Amino acid sequence: MTPSAPVPAATGTVTTNVPSRLDRLPWSRWHWMIVIGLGTVWILDGLEVTTVGNIASRLSEDGSGLSISSAQVTGVAAALYVAGACAGALFFGWLTDRYGRKKLFMVTLVVYLGATAMTALSFDAWWFFTFRFLTGFGIGGEYAAINSAIDELIPAKFRGRVDLIINGSYWLGAVGGALLSIVMLNTDIFPKDLGWRLTFALGVVLGLVVLLVRRHVPESPRWQFIHGRGEEADELVTSVERDIEREKGRPLPRAEGEITIEQRKSIGFGLIARTVFRSYPKRAVLGLSLFIGQAFLYNAITFGFGAILTTFYDVPSGGTGYYFAVIAAGNFIGPLLLGKLFDTVGRRVMISSTYLLSGVLLFGTAWLFDRGSLSAMTLTACWCVVLFFASAGASSAYLTVSEIFPMETRAMAIAFFYALGTAAGGISGPLVFADLTSSGVVGDTVLAFQVGAGLMCAAGLVAVFLAVNAEGRSLEDIATPLSVSSGASGATGRSGTPNPMI
Repeated sequence: MTPSAPVPAATGTVTTNVPSRLDRLPWSRWHWMIVIGLGTVWILDGLEVTTVGNIASRLSEDGSGLSISSAQVTGVAAALYVAGACAGALFFGWLTDRYGRKKLFMVTLVVYLGATAMTALSFDAWWFFTFRFLTGFGIGGEYAAINSAIDELIPAKFRGRVDLIINGSYWLGAVGGALLSIVMLNTDIFPKDLGWRLTFALGVVLGLVVLLVRRHVPESPRWQFIHGRGEEADELVTSVERDIEREKGRPLPRAEGEITIEQRKSIGFGLIARTVFRSYPKRAVLGLSLFIGQAFLYNAITFGFGAILTTFYDVPSGGTGYYFAVIAAGNFIGPLLLGKLFDTVGRRVMISSTYLLSGVLLFGTAWLFDRGSLSAMTLTACWCVVLFFASAGASSAYLTVSEIFPMETRAMAIAFFYALGTAAGGISGPLVFADLTSSGVVGDTVLAFQVGAGLMCAAGLVAVFLAVNAEGRSLEDIATPLSVSSGASGATGRSGTPNPMI
C-alpha cells in the first residue's frame, strides 16, 4: 500500500498519485459493489423500454384505459423518451462535472423512479407522453453520471470490459421486460387496464432496491482531488487499499506516477467546447459517428420490432415478448463475450469490426426480408446475430467518449455526444421509422433496415482511422487533465513520461 496525501506545491496546486493507485488495484469486492450499485440501473432501463415496446399494441386496444394508438406509443412516446434523455444528459451532465458523480447518480435515479411511477398512473395520452419524457430525462442523467463514475473508479486494465458489460446489462432488463410483458398482457391473469400499469410499478420497486445499494458507492477520488477535496480522495483510496489488502492477504504493489494539478471548483461551457472541438477535433468526429450509428440502429428500428412481427407475421401482441427476449439475450451476450477483447486485442480493431460486422449482417437481413425468405423465427435469429455485434459496438461508444477527453469534461462530453447522436437517430428515427415498420409495405421496412445498416458501417469506417488505442492506459495518459499545473510537464502515467495528445 502506498498512501500519499496530496502535497501542496503552491496555493491551489496539489501533487497526487491517486490515479496510479486506483489503476494498480486488483479486482476486488469493492469493484463488484461499484458494478452492482451503478450498473443495475441499465437493467431497469432495458426493462422499461422493452415493456413499452411490447405493450404498444395493448395500449391501443379498447379497454386499456388510454386513448392512444400503437404508432403513438412507438413513435411519439418513444421520441419524447429519447428527447427527455438528451435534455437530461446535458442538464445533469453539467451538474455532474460541477457537483460530483455521487450526488448526481442519486438524484437522477430518484427522477427516473418518480417519473416511472407516474407513468403507471396514466389516464390520458398527454399524461403518458409527459412522463415518458421525464423518465427519459432521468435516464439521460444516469448515462452521464454513471459512465463517468465507472471509468474513474475501475482499474485501467479492466475498464473496457467492465464498461461494455455494464452498458450491455441493459439487455438483461430487456429480456426480463419481454418475458414480463407476456405475463402482464395475459388477460386471463390481469385485466387490460391493469397489467401494463403493474409492470411500471414493479420497475419502481426494483429501482428502490438499486437506490439502497447505490448509497454505498463512493464519490470519484479523481473528481475529488481536482475540486479541492484532495484529502478526502486520499482517505478514500487509502481505505480501499486497506480493505483489498485484507481481502487478498498480501500487500499491494507500489503505485508509479504522480500528477500535479491546479484545483478548481468548476469548468465553464466555453472551455469544455474549446477542449472537445479545438484540442480534440478527430475524437469529436469519432464520438459523433459512433453515437449516430448506434442510435439509428437501436432507437429507430428495435422500437418497431414488435410492430414488424404483428404486421408481417401475424404474431399476436401478447406473444411478441418471446421473440424480443431472444434478440435481447443476443444483445447481452455480445458485450459479455467480446468485452475482454476490447482490453486485449484493442479498442480500434474491436470498435471498427463490431460496427462493420453488424452493418453488413443487417444489410443481409434486409435482403432476405425483401425476398420474403424469412419467417418470424428466422428474422429473430438474424436480428440476434446482428445485435450480438452491434451491442458490443454500441456499448463501446459510451466507453469511447468517457475515456478520450480530459477528466474535467468527462460527464459533459458523454452528455453532449449522447444527446447529439441520439437526437439525430433517436428522435427522428422513431418518428420516421414507426410509420415505415408498421405500414405493411415490405419496401418501407427494408429501407429502415438499410438506413440503420449504412450508418453503422459508416461509423465503423470512421473508427478504423480515428479510434484511440486506450486499452490498459490511465485516463490521465489518454487525455491530459485541463487542471494540470502550468509548471508541470504534463500528467504522468506509470512510466513517468508526459502524455501523448492523441
